[in-house]
Amino acid sequence: MQNVEFEVQGDQLVITVDLNQELGVSSSGKSVIIATTGGNVAVPGWEAVKVGLNVYRPQQVGRTSRRMASQW
Repeated sequence: MQNVEFEVQGDQLVITVDLNQELGVSSSGKSVIIATTGGNVAVPGWEAVKVGLNVYRPQQVGRTSRRMASQW
């Protein structure tokens, strides 16, 4: 997992992602990857439950501030 944290609080799964991080451009070049589990992973303490998560934004042709990107 990259830039993803899981925390189980009772029967709730809390997922934390730092939206300011960028891991790089996707293989297609169309998106910037922010976080990924890298496939399906088990939830700690709930091994039969799986999560697959990808967080990304569109790749920008020109430079755009994070503030503008957050409006998409």
